[in-house]
Amino acid sequence: MPKTFYNILVPVDFTGKNKWAISKAIELANTFHCNIHLVHVVSNNLLPLLPIETSLLMPYSAAELNNANKKLEALKDMYRQHICGGGNIEISLLQGNPSQQLSRYIEQYNMDLVVIGLAKFNLLHRIFSSVSISWLARKTNVPVLAVRSSGLVSHFKKIVLPLTNELPMHRIRLATMLARSFKSTVYLVSLRNDKEGNAAENIMDKALEVVQSLSTIPVQSFLLEGKNLAKSTLEFSKRINADLIMANPFKEFHLPGLWSRITKKILSYGSNIPVITVDQKNETVSAS
Repeated sequence: MPKTFYNILVPVDFTGKNKWAISKAIELANTFHCNIHLVHVVSNNLLPLLPIETSLLMPYSAAELNNANKKLEALKDMYRQHICGGGNIEISLLQGNPSQQLSRYIEQYNMDLVVIGLAKFNLLHRIFSSVSISWLARKTNVPVLAVRSSGLVSHFKKIVLPLTNELPMHRIRLATMLARSFKSTVYLVSLRNDKEGNAAENIMDKALEVVQSLSTIPVQSFLLEGKNLAKSTLEFSKRINADLIMANPFKEFHLPGLWSRITKKILSYGSNIPVITVDQKNETVSAS
């Protein structure tokens, strides 16, 4: 992963949650002196629950595209005055399947981070957002930051990095980069598991060595009680008033419960604290 951010993508659908994502993206852009890309995808889905594109049968009207473009221009005009770090706000209007179009845009224009605003109450949208977060993180190998209105209060001063039985090199490097820029403390956490002996301590020691080899940022380590890493991490993060949680989209970071298993409820949309989801393609170093 890059040592800084150059381009941040914010998918927009012109709803209230976009302002949370754009505000957080501006904070990051002003810190890393990078560009923000506001991208709207015009799509004709057959049904909300069946994201099947029907643009061949029902082409987009010129009026629809023109209206969307005007809204993008209005967003750019509204937020450009808040950019003070040397970056720019770019806008793009795409057509087709949102996930596929965003994935192509991320790869074509070398996005380093995606910032998505999550709704407060709409359960269906929360489910779809979590699927989108997982899919984008896996498909593009680009970190996806999910933020609600409650995640705009402060900079990333306390970053929680949960550990499984492998060294999450991608997440460690990203957490270190953010902590160095925001003068943060990184909290390494793992579940206490007596059946596996000192496995949790070993992985935390190895992660600590990696962090200290990259930077002199403050680091603390904690063994958590519980059976579900996502739930224990969330509870710990609330206790210390954390500002960011680093996760991946796989089952270790799914919240417990039957409904959570059915909907694959990852940590990002079960948390009011911002969560960065990073694919585990680079998390291949075993604790043993």
